[in-house]
Amino acid sequence: MKLFEDKIISILSGDTQKNALDFAAFLKANDIIVDENHSKVIFNGKTLAYIYMDGNAEMPGPWSVWPEGDFDAATEDYDFDEPMKKVAWEHINLCGKCGQPCAPGKNRTLFEKEFEGVCGSVMVFTDPGGDDLICLQKLLLMKL
Repeated sequence: MKLFEDKIISILSGDTQKNALDFAAFLKANDIIVDENHSKVIFNGKTLAYIYMDGNAEMPGPWSVWPEGDFDAATEDYDFDEPMKKVAWEHINLCGKCGQPCAPGKNRTLFEKEFEGVCGSVMVFTDPGGDDLICLQKLLLMKL
């Protein structure tokens, strides 16, 4: 089985590779695994997110992560302040009418803010780095 880090090194380069390796280190530090197909982020048998990596410039490349589930629970127990909420809101996954049964999307609430036409996967982080990567990591920690 090829390690997730090996896949990152073989597909990505530059800052994109560094950010993905930082994400892999975060996962490992929190006992979160990536399945053998490198498509699911899992903790104790529970899928926390889906991941796709192809290195291409077009969406969903070079790498994207779709956190699983709803995140409108109370955030008092987490370091998830207003600036982080704004980052999360920037990553709302609006319906692209891709032909899946979730089309044309539905109204969803994310951290007390209402959005229309949201895909079945509420958020997507494409090529995350900086605050985007920090936000993604905090969202995953909320699901542990």
